Amino acid sequence: MTARVRALALLAGLTCAAVSALADENNDLDLIPEGAREPAAPAAAPSTAPATGQRIYVENAFILSSLRQTLVPFPPPEPANWQERLFLDLRKEWRLGDRLSLNLSDRLNLRAQDNLPIPNHENVVNDFREAYASWEPLERAYLDFGRINLKSGVAAGFNPTDYFKTRAVVEPLSADPAVLREDRLGTLMLRAQHIWEGGAATAAFAPALYYPSPLYTDTALPSFYPALDRTNAHDRLLVKGNADIVGDFSPELLLYREGDRTSVGTNLTEAIGQKIVAYAEWSGGRQSSLIDEALRYGRQTGTLPANAPAAIAEDPRLHFQSALSIGGSYATETKVTFNLEYHFYQPGFGRNDWANWFRAGRGTTSASPIARELWFIRAYALDQQQPLGEHSIFLRADWVDAFIPDLEITGFINTDLLDGSSFAQVTADYYLSNAWTVGALAAADLGRKHSDFGSLPQEASFLLKLARYF
Repeated sequence: MTARVRALALLAGLTCAAVSALADENNDLDLIPEGAREPAAPAAAPSTAPATGQRIYVENAFILSSLRQTLVPFPPPEPANWQERLFLDLRKEWRLGDRLSLNLSDRLNLRAQDNLPIPNHENVVNDFREAYASWEPLERAYLDFGRINLKSGVAAGFNPTDYFKTRAVVEPLSADPAVLREDRLGTLMLRAQHIWEGGAATAAFAPALYYPSPLYTDTALPSFYPALDRTNAHDRLLVKGNADIVGDFSPELLLYREGDRTSVGTNLTEAIGQKIVAYAEWSGGRQSSLIDEALRYGRQTGTLPANAPAAIAEDPRLHFQSALSIGGSYATETKVTFNLEYHFYQPGFGRNDWANWFRAGRGTTSASPIARELWFIRAYALDQQQPLGEHSIFLRADWVDAFIPDLEITGFINTDLLDGSSFAQVTADYYLSNAWTVGALAAADLGRKHSDFGSLPQEASFLLKLARYF
């Protein structure tokens, strides 16, 4: 690991020597071309927001879940029937001068649930999301170093080019992809960007500091631990850039290297009139199927027996495989924004994979190694933030000032096109004042037991929350 640190320090020095080609995409947003900006996250605070560079709030959330029997028995422990979460969420920026700032994002959780003993060290969990320094050595040239949540992509439901999303989500309260992008762990990296009139270029390098670790479960979370094993288990390099070509058309191209694998990607957006924006996001590279990737990872980390036969037939060969999101957004005059997308994930489950998954689990028990392996494949996909199914449709709607002022309603539904099963979620947040927000969330897995979402053990959940902003 010492060699890795020396290499990162050397890279930082070389980068500083060439700062004229560097920039940071989190600063001077007014200078960044539209094509280089990250998609905006949905409102998560009162409409009269606190001072720029700071968001601090305390929130209490209580969750009730309805569980059901599954065709393939779920290994113990079962998902919780209820959860109580009290947390302090902090995002803060300190300006140390005109060209230097420090950034911190952290969440301290107090947790209780029916399958977690009290007292227990897992009742207290700290999510150390971001901590980095940002420097502007030259005009429109920026350099960041530290733990950074680097996001890429233009789609709302699935981002194939968001390469740093893997293993980064920790105990989410919402399944909304827009929320998950903001609340996840960052990666320890060196990031640089250069901005010019009509374009921008970004480069980021994250070193491997740990060996790959087993998947975390909600009953085995470390309390005060940065979890860099989740985000820095491989050397990773991302280079991306965009340039205005015709009018507002500014395509972004990406090159990503993780370990010994390379992926390429692109993000395209085009405004159609004043209310419609069409977009497409694509990534491709050589890899095996989701099933093979999961089984390989489970054996590598010791979660699955190294020499045990696979419950589902394997094909470890690498093929060039694609992931795609294509869709558009439509904004109405009544403050409603719709996003409709088609998602394609080639390594995901096709019809034969689903048939094999249910066939292999038929007649097993929850303690069976086969059931454990089958559910590990699905847990791996969730941990990687990749779709499980090969084809899906995603529809999202966000309504600001719904029915009455200061009420925001957000809902989405994700449907597997192979079997028609769906996951649906609706959230309502009412801003009582600049300091207080009350909200509710309802979610459900819909479909036949012999389907993608209908086969999950959690049938529905309901959340009530109260937040105090400072």
